[in-house]
Amino acid sequence: MSQMSASTRRYTLTLSCAGRLGIVAAISGLVARHQGWITEANHYVDPQSGRLFMRIEIVASSLSVDLPEFRSLMLPIADEYGMKWRVNDSAERKRVVILVSKQAHCLYDLLSRWQSKDLNIDIPCVISNHESYRDLVQWHGIPFHHVPVTPDNKAEAYGKVEQLYREAGGEVMVLARYMQILSPEMCERLSGQIINIHHSFLPSFIGGKPYHQAHERGVKLIGATCHYVTTDLDEGPIIEQDVIRIDHADAPEDLVQYGQDIEKTVLARGLRYHLEDRVFLNGRKTVVFR
Repeated sequence: MSQMSASTRRYTLTLSCAGRLGIVAAISGLVARHQGWITEANHYVDPQSGRLFMRIEIVASSLSVDLPEFRSLMLPIADEYGMKWRVNDSAERKRVVILVSKQAHCLYDLLSRWQSKDLNIDIPCVISNHESYRDLVQWHGIPFHHVPVTPDNKAEAYGKVEQLYREAGGEVMVLARYMQILSPEMCERLSGQIINIHHSFLPSFIGGKPYHQAHERGVKLIGATCHYVTTDLDEGPIIEQDVIRIDHADAPEDLVQYGQDIEKTVLARGLRYHLEDRVFLNGRKTVVFR
């Protein structure tokens, strides 16, 4: 069979369950029996929990059955091994709702990647607690929603944000430097759906002004962290991180400038891993098949 292009439609099967003998064989055997061509396969067993995490990509056109039937064929195997699983179709773009405040570098980057199709997503809307980027967002043909957040209206504001997210058919919420702390209730309801970029190499320097905290400590490396949002501030499972070296001559303003470049790339990579079903939640950690 000739080599297929990277744009070939594919089905991605992801699963997790308690590790047992025969799981990989059962899955690969099912695909093989229906002429499926696996182009990428990854699996990992957590040595502490004994839990298996598995991800495979299948060329859609190679299967002798359609996707609904393939899902039906998976059911008895999933039941036998107690799997948590899903199969996603690369032809179906995920709907990503972006939240932003006054710093727009991550927003600009995501819009550029969306417009160039570097990120194969739909952006049904952008939500902000400021009006600053309405013209920018609407110029891209994307609906913009202004939802002010004050100390007195947080419950109402976050209720509106969640309402807009659900009405837009959102599947992923990206906090692109959205400088507000979401309500615990919202974090619980959208667990595993909210991705944040924190301008620090967590778990160091949580909270506000981490670059200034880093400067005061005289660190030699600064970084950024893409993570899932939980009810604990800046402590959600980490998806991706990166760092850059600095020295004693760099002022806090220099660190902010360097950090913003890292933030954009780390957020884009972390979001891509999530969109491609490469990230598995594993307690307070993640398993990421890059």
